[in-house]
Amino acid sequence: MTKLTVVPTPVGNLEDMTFRAIRVLKEADLILAEDTRTTGILLKHFEIENRMQSHHKFNEHKTVGQIAARIKAGENIALVSDAGTPAISDPGFMLVRECVKQGVEVECLPGATAFVPALVASGLPNEKFCFEGFLPQKKGRQTRLKELSTEYRTIIFYESPFRLVKTLVQLAEFFGADRQVSVSREISKIHEETVRGTLQEVAAHFSVNDPRGEIVIVLAGLKDKKDKETEKDV
Repeated sequence: MTKLTVVPTPVGNLEDMTFRAIRVLKEADLILAEDTRTTGILLKHFEIENRMQSHHKFNEHKTVGQIAARIKAGENIALVSDAGTPAISDPGFMLVRECVKQGVEVECLPGATAFVPALVASGLPNEKFCFEGFLPQKKGRQTRLKELSTEYRTIIFYESPFRLVKTLVQLAEFFGADRQVSVSREISKIHEETVRGTLQEVAAHFSVNDPRGEIVIVLAGLKDKKDKETEKDV
């Protein structure tokens, strides 16, 4: 049966590519790529010689119907983003939704995504968490932060290195400077780093150490009254 296969790709280290992902990309009739230049490097490394087509946030709303129709007509199509799992803060959701709407089979392979290793390595509670991705840049940003200030679960954000310090300072304003946070960058790469501490401490660290690479912020949730009383008793 023909289908759309969502294929995660490494967020850094190419050794994180799975055997299954390589096979699927080799067997696909077409590979949809967020950036064909970036994906081209990946395909060349694994000796995959398949046709690619650009599929990004600027054109996906125009092409999803056509792509779903091609799959129904007999093509096996694979979807990748520049890094990680497509549709997680990346293009892909619109296509998956259209395929589901048209009765096209969709399969998502397990694989790399940045927030999972960042969450596990943070040392913060991870049995329940809230994934926020990128915060709104302007409109609605403060409103969303105010809403999240009462969230009891661990909260995960994506951020660019250029806005990291500003965001940490802003989080301190809404969540309190003593709220615990973990910031991971360059996950699975040579210079991978995780910095843990209070929002004030971590903001100070990156104020004097310029952050580089993709950033994942893992922020502790609000502790309830019962938790605080337990800490005092201990």
